[in-house]
Amino acid sequence: MDKKEETKPSLTVKKEGVRQERWYFGGLSGVLAACCTHPLDTLKVQLQTQQRAEYGLVSMAAKIIRDDGFFALYNGLSASCLRQATYTTTRFAIYGAVRSLRPDSNLNFFEKISLAASSGAIGAFVGAPADLINVRMQNDPKLARDKRRNYKHAIDGIVRVCREEGPKKLFNGASMAVIRGSFVTIGQIAFYEQVKQVLLATGYFKDNIITHFTSSFAAGAGATLLTMPLDVMKTRLMNAPPGTYNSLLDCFADIIKVGPAGLFKGFIPAFIRLGPHTILMFIFLEQLKQNFGYIKRDKQ
Repeated sequence: MDKKEETKPSLTVKKEGVRQERWYFGGLSGVLAACCTHPLDTLKVQLQTQQRAEYGLVSMAAKIIRDDGFFALYNGLSASCLRQATYTTTRFAIYGAVRSLRPDSNLNFFEKISLAASSGAIGAFVGAPADLINVRMQNDPKLARDKRRNYKHAIDGIVRVCREEGPKKLFNGASMAVIRGSFVTIGQIAFYEQVKQVLLATGYFKDNIITHFTSSFAAGAGATLLTMPLDVMKTRLMNAPPGTYNSLLDCFADIIKVGPAGLFKGFIPAFIRLGPHTILMFIFLEQLKQNFGYIKRDKQ
């Protein structure tokens, strides 16, 4: 019996590989999320660019639909998708590439914040032209018909800005976009990863959609809190006619003429837009990773 037992082949357990996201998954998930939340982004832009709080979220939506039809809520969708394809792809790709340089791919919270801030800044600069066109296209219905730019789509907007105002104009407000990009990426990527890590460490959560939803909801709230004043100034700078503001300080002073609350104009729609966008973006990202990611196996 002993000899027979000794001759039995030993069973080896094959470890499952860990699914890793590909470099372009962040941008793709951002595009998918933008297609779902774009009407909220349009409302946010129009609320932020009004000098006085004449309309709220619902009344602004009703005004747009009444004046220009339901599909006016999707003005600038091509620019929004282009922005995600440039800005979000860049920041996620840089964050993932640098993180993968670590053998265990684990960063502490302060390292996550630093990496998120730098990757967000670079991504925001790359995406600044699409961001400017996005803001203009979303704000067009609010202008008098003879003053509307009427860009056909994002590429048409970029070409026309280069031809009519010069290529440099594409980066109008880019400095504010870079600062905002750093903060929103801290709020989204760093907070998401940290909250998810803490939840999984408790043992009560698994790597599933419930954890993804909870982590992304917290990330959306953090990103909104960090970026609201910057977002208002960035939107105002990008939409301003040439020569309106000589500096960031001029823009700041103009906004707070009606009080400090001007810096938080559109806070509720900003959270309503950024929260669902962040939730959907990370849910799409996790699904892409789990179903189409490459497999990374631990070395035996």
